[in-house]
Amino acid sequence: MCRNIRTLFNFDPPATDEEIHDAALQFVRKLSGSTKPSKRNEAAFEKAVSSIAACARELIDSLETTQPPKNREEEAAKARARMVIRYA
Repeated sequence: MCRNIRTLFNFDPPATDEEIHDAALQFVRKLSGSTKPSKRNEAAFEKAVSSIAACARELIDSLETTQPPKNREEEAAKARARMVIRYA
């Protein structure tokens, strides 16, 4: 259920708001135990996603590192290679 929660810090180009929103959505889904809230809980669910996304953006923007930014394509290739080994 948490496949979209990935490291988003120190990438070139930086994490997009959509990526952060997707990670926040997966986090709220995991915490709530539901992928789609009932109508009664929809507002609370969306408020939680928005709040977590805002906090995540603030965190990512405030972190500092001396490491050079990672390349998204290289990291994706490494992940695919790990997946091939895992599911071989």
